[in-house]
Order: sequence, then C-alpha cells, then structure tokens
Amino acid sequence: MIKVANKRSSCPISTSLEIIGDSWTLILIRNFFLGSITFADFKKAPENIATNILSDRLKKLMKYNLIEYQLNPKNKKIKQYYLTEAGMNLYPLIYDLLIWGRNNLDMNIGLVASDFYKSNKNKKRDDIIKDSINSYKQFKNSLLVN
Repeated sequence: MIKVANKRSSCPISTSLEIIGDSWTLILIRNFFLGSITFADFKKAPENIATNILSDRLKKLMKYNLIEYQLNPKNKKIKQYYLTEAGMNLYPLIYDLLIWGRNNLDMNIGLVASDFYKSNKNKKRDDIIKDSINSYKQFKNSLLVN
C-alpha cells in the first residue's frame, strides 16, 4: 500500500489525484506500457515533456513506489525505469481513458492508438487489460534479467 502523508482529504479519489492527477504522470505510465525505460525514451514521446518536469515526475513516481529503476548493465550512468505492481495497476485507468477519448473526442487518433484499437477490436475489456499487464510483466522480467 502507498503511504500518503499530508493528504487534503479522506476521499480516495482526491488522494489518488494528488499523486496521478497532473498533466504528465499518466502519459509517463502510458509510455511504460509502450516500452519506454530510460529518460531519453520518455523525452522522445510526441508530447515533448520538458526535462525538468520529466525529472520531477519520475521522482514523484518513485516517491510513491509506482516505479523503480536499475542501472543499465552496459552503462551504469543510465537508469532503466520500470513499473512496480502498484504502477501496473494503473493500466485499467489508462485503457479507460484511451477508450473514452476515442469515443468522445473529435480528433485524429494517432497510429499507435489506431493499431491498438484494430488489434483488440473484438476482445473484452478485462481480457485486453489482463493481456496488456501480462505483456508488460514479461517485458519487465526480461529487463531485470539483463
């Protein structure tokens, strides 16, 4: 369980939003599921997060035990970040925001999201979420073995 000091409310929605409710945190969580592991990977995302904000959000995610890191075995100067179990448990929220956006926003959907929709068109929500989390766990395990 995540310990939260100085929370402004006893409401779990309010307290959760204190941790993940800013403009960047869920984008970073999404990027973990898209294979980002290094600071440079996160910088390459199309949203163009500023380096100071990226540093701040990674620290915040670590503070709340949503991510951890290991040093790259080939270059100890590079941190390889990965989601903890609590971080992976945010995937249903990411998925639901994706579907909500597709169904309610008048915009062109990017290639990655379009491919995701097509490949999961006839699957049930719970199966998609389970498969995505399991795929991430396999990816994480392969990262931690190296």
